[in-house]
Amino acid sequence: MELKPLHDRVLVKRLEQEEMTAGGIIIPDSAKEKPMRGEVVAAGPGKTGDDGKTVKMSVKKGDVVLFNKYAGTEIKLDGVEHLVMREDDILAIIK
Repeated sequence: MELKPLHDRVLVKRLEQEEMTAGGIIIPDSAKEKPMRGEVVAAGPGKTGDDGKTVKMSVKKGDVVLFNKYAGTEIKLDGVEHLVMREDDILAIIK
């Protein structure tokens, strides 16, 4: 299934965290937090400004981003969990 976000919405696939700490301790699934990093799968055209013109998005497909812990709405596409969130919920692009 293909999904095209509207306006300033972004479709993000969470990227998994490492399962081991720097000291070599393995973190069990029950103690893991949901990752706050993800890859942009699709992005809308942008937000409509007060003047009626579309303000272009600053993220694009393929960008790895850092987002708020409780950002977005979780959805499943073809059995894979994704998030649909506003561009405002994205904190940074990871290079």
